[in-house]
Amino acid sequence: MSLKRQLFLASLLMLLIPWAGLSFVLELDTALRQQTLQQLKTQSTRLTELADDLLLGQPAIGADPVVYARPVQTPGDTFVWPSYEDQDHRQPWQSAATRPGEPQLRWQAAADDRYLYLLADIQHHPLTPFNPARPEQPYDRFELWLQAPASELEQPAGPRIWQIKPDEVRATTASEPEQWDYRVHANWRIRTNSWQLEVRMPLPAQGSRLGFRVARSDTGATLAGTGTEPLPALIYPHRVLERALGRQLGPGQQVTITEPAGWITASASREGRDNANFENLSPGQILDTVILNGLRALVRWYQPEPLMLTGADFQLNSRQVPDNGLVKHPDDSLWLATAHPLFDGRSLLLEQSLDQLLSVSGSALGSVLARSLLIILALMLVLLGYASWLSWRITRLQRLVSASVDDDGRILGPVPVPRSGDELGQLQQHFGQMVDRLQSYNRYLESFSRRLSHELKTPVAVVRSSLENLAHSQSEIERREYLERASAATERLRRILTSMSEAARLEQSFDQADKEPFDLAEVASQACAAYQQLDDRHRIHYQGPPNGCPLLGNPEMLVQMLDKLVDNARDFTPEQGNIEARLQHRTDHYQLDIFNEGSQLPETAGVDIFGAFVTRREGKAEGHLGQGLLIVRLIADYHGGKVEAFNQHHNGIDGVCFRVIIPVQPA
Repeated sequence: MSLKRQLFLASLLMLLIPWAGLSFVLELDTALRQQTLQQLKTQSTRLTELADDLLLGQPAIGADPVVYARPVQTPGDTFVWPSYEDQDHRQPWQSAATRPGEPQLRWQAAADDRYLYLLADIQHHPLTPFNPARPEQPYDRFELWLQAPASELEQPAGPRIWQIKPDEVRATTASEPEQWDYRVHANWRIRTNSWQLEVRMPLPAQGSRLGFRVARSDTGATLAGTGTEPLPALIYPHRVLERALGRQLGPGQQVTITEPAGWITASASREGRDNANFENLSPGQILDTVILNGLRALVRWYQPEPLMLTGADFQLNSRQVPDNGLVKHPDDSLWLATAHPLFDGRSLLLEQSLDQLLSVSGSALGSVLARSLLIILALMLVLLGYASWLSWRITRLQRLVSASVDDDGRILGPVPVPRSGDELGQLQQHFGQMVDRLQSYNRYLESFSRRLSHELKTPVAVVRSSLENLAHSQSEIERREYLERASAATERLRRILTSMSEAARLEQSFDQADKEPFDLAEVASQACAAYQQLDDRHRIHYQGPPNGCPLLGNPEMLVQMLDKLVDNARDFTPEQGNIEARLQHRTDHYQLDIFNEGSQLPETAGVDIFGAFVTRREGKAEGHLGQGLLIVRLIADYHGGKVEAFNQHHNGIDGVCFRVIIPVQPA
């Protein structure tokens, strides 16, 4: 078994404990959700009775226009609108329908236990102010209309109307003349093409209707407004109802009462368990917190997909709660919810935080982890022992490799054959093969100076003897003969030196060589025909298509590669022996085989015959320094291919095949 599989199986044992703990918590979470959902339904029935009693006699708000006043958390004599100039797009503006080109009216409203606050914003209409010096001139005025609930009407009179000018506030009703009203305060803010008005007035009774408009003083024409037929319903949180509902809630619960049109009439919540300050937690508590947070993420992953609660500002569609009760708020918090209808079409939505539930179920995981602690420690010891055993094997392999090579780089001995078949055993085997090849290569390098001396000795001796005889020669024929012998020996020296630097010069020429489109079949067939004309001692054949093998490369280098392969084949092929060049067009590459009849490659592993200064000629090494096949490999690499050599039995003949694989790169 491989080392990777061994480590994988050992790691799987550690997954049993978290898998068992997660399965337990998931089952516990499902049971708690079902039980909590049933408890929420029972609790919502009690809250429904309480809400019906407190909302008795208050008319429900259906599809009528609405002015919604959000709650003010800190009541006081003054109210400051929070950053409406800096973050205008985040403010809950309400607006009335207008046509293009008309002034646009939008507003915000807020309420505490004493006052109602109103911010009216007029866009695309400059204010025509009231001029006290000339009161007869037309001006823009802001009118505020308030209709008390029917149960509180003292007599069947119309709504109370406040006319607000920059310096005064006057109120009038159908039965009372116009008079000053010091309870209503107004503050004007005038801009270039718009203006704002802040109004503070005593909080109207629940069920009142409130409207406002911007009108001309001379004609009474409405420039912009909410409409007066009927007046919009004024909705603000029912404080008494919220306090009563809040006392009935448990930790992590919240309840919302909505009108038939979805407007929120009351909302109460109770915080769950307080999270302790991180700085005051002990290491054990910190670990519990980290585990619980990770557990929440896992449980959410396996829970059913919650339904996102939809609704505009201050509105909520509480009739879309699914059967499983899982809902999601816009802030990505998860809740378990149940909806219950109220009198007059209202609805009650009771929710329980899933984080609060998970805190209860997550605490049960502590007992599971405590029981599993001994198992975890035992598995850790097993893995530690296994890792120590692997470390010992790696250290042993390091010592074996170090013992096979001395400080000067000489090979002292082979690396022992491994007894195991895993990755470390294969690594030891590869180290052994590398050491054997280095040993063979070092032997060749040590004999290279002797071989080079042998190659240079004969031509140098011929040159020297020819020059000496030339000095004592008497006839012109003798001098010409000695000069020819010296010239031939000099040419042989040149070929030897050229062979030594040929591979290096070839690698340098790759940078300047340009690739061009050519037909590989034409180049190979023409080259083989030329080889046969120049060599009558061997039978050189070409097998393959005459053309139709397009390639993007350097044809001169390909011819040079064929020269080296055919020259190498001639040296090992007996007279009248066969040398075959076979070209085949595969799906994504060309396969060029050079087969020669004759002696075969040794079966034992040794040095790479395509390396530098490597030759396999025994007794035939005169004039050869082992550079030919290196040049073949370099040219194949330049064209993105590879070269290999192997013994082959072809057409009843034993020999050696050199195969070049070149990827197809058409022009």
